[in-house]
Amino acid sequence: MNPTLTTVDAFTDRPFAGNPAAVCVLDAPAPDGWMQLVAREMNLSETAFLHPIDGGPRYRLRWFTPTVEVDLCGHATLATAHVLWEEGRLAPDATAEFETRSGLLTARRVDGWIELDFPAKPADRPVNPAELATIAEALRGPVVSARRNAFDLLVELADERAVRELAPDFGLVKGITPRGAIVTSRSSDPAFDFVSRFFCPNVGVDEDPVCGSAHCCSGPFWAARLGRADLLAHQVSARGGVLRLRVGPDRVALAGQAVTTFRGQLQGAAGF
Repeated sequence: MNPTLTTVDAFTDRPFAGNPAAVCVLDAPAPDGWMQLVAREMNLSETAFLHPIDGGPRYRLRWFTPTVEVDLCGHATLATAHVLWEEGRLAPDATAEFETRSGLLTARRVDGWIELDFPAKPADRPVNPAELATIAEALRGPVVSARRNAFDLLVELADERAVRELAPDFGLVKGITPRGAIVTSRSSDPAFDFVSRFFCPNVGVDEDPVCGSAHCCSGPFWAARLGRADLLAHQVSARGGVLRLRVGPDRVALAGQAVTTFRGQLQGAAGF
């Protein structure tokens, strides 16, 4: 049977906003090369592939950009859980459970939102002054501070206007971080606690419209800065997206909404 692909806009309550992800539910594991080709064909920031483990209810979940497999992806996990409930593969009140490269991840429905339980990834490695100058040159913006975690660079800018107007040199950005650069500031809108954008050319995506896993880093940063665990974040890319965060010592609850925009079948590409 030809696999079904569903495109879901994640971290938004309306179509053509948030971050689109493709979701491919399989009966059994597929070859890595085939999944990478499908992800390249979809040409979205991530395509998610999953199959039930030993008949369910737990699933094995993997994420591919158009060029590489990644270790952690929030918006495609949210999109995947949305598809499982929408297609009746999970009961409405069931918890979605995913075995991934980043361990066991779960998703549940809470007040019309989907809440993901993800590992916290705080940026706990400061950069030195020379690195800070290189970062400012790559981002071409007013850098206040910068620090790293294992995946990304977290860069605080002066204000929301600086975040929105940033126009990085993506060639230079590739040299300053393994995966991507999160740029963030306090929000100028009192409805939100902080804003961000996420640039990740090293995985084939110059700017990710709304990145859940980046908030596993920015969430702990702002929770410590603001002195509270519950936050509302706005990723201010062109598409834009909203996330509710609850930051704990080792985990971050990321909540968002999702909208299906497309569903179809792969034709002549299912032979693997």
